[in-house]
Amino acid sequence: MSQTDFIIVMVLGGVFILLGIGALLWGKKEEKGYYNAISSHIDVREYMQHTPERPEPGGLKIGGIISIIIGLFILILGTSFHLCQ
Repeated sequence: MSQTDFIIVMVLGGVFILLGIGALLWGKKEEKGYYNAISSHIDVREYMQHTPERPEPGGLKIGGIISIIIGLFILILGTSFHLCQ
């Protein structure tokens, strides 16, 4: 593999990490906004019991964690290939 190939793999890992961090932050923002909006209502039963569950913020956060794990794996893989060359 050429030097450019290793850099491409490491950049791809970095992109996955950045996307994962972005998804985590977006999920936390969505969750905070949702619960802040619900807590301002007179009937806060849904807020207190968390029913029905809202999968959108949780899905974003889980997707972000998965993306970070994949990005770290790709980044470590590219770095190890580069060092073993």
